[in-house]
Amino acid sequence: MDPSKYSAQSNSSGIPQQAPPQYQDPNAGYPAPGSYPMSSGYPSQPYGVPGGQPVVTVQPMYVTATPLANPLPDYLGFSIFTMLCCCLPLGIAALVFSISTRNANTSGQQQLAEKDSKTARSLNYAALGIGLAFLVAYIVIIVVNVVKVTNGSP
Repeated sequence: MDPSKYSAQSNSSGIPQQAPPQYQDPNAGYPAPGSYPMSSGYPSQPYGVPGGQPVVTVQPMYVTATPLANPLPDYLGFSIFTMLCCCLPLGIAALVFSISTRNANTSGQQQLAEKDSKTARSLNYAALGIGLAFLVAYIVIIVVNVVKVTNGSP
């Protein structure tokens, strides 16, 4: 073991550690600051358009969307009801179109709001119809089973 490679300090385990490397100049291999060439290799260009014409700057124009004066119905409550009580898949689709209708109403997009409102209404009616059909079928099955049990037939 060469003791010149290790410092006198050691860590808590008693094993000697190697000394850190010597400090190096951070600008080594780079030109000194301020000595960079000022030219980029291209000829200098005057400001503005070539030929001495003045530069025209255009200010940005911001267009804000205003909400519709007569917003279309979004059927949001109906969509939540059909989603929870009638038919989950159609209720979720109706809910998506209801939210899209609400967003179109607030951003002033009349055609999109009309289309999404009609779609949400149609999906809600379809989900309600399916839910009612399943409810009627369930009641019929219960009544038939009760009649069988009271008559004593298996």
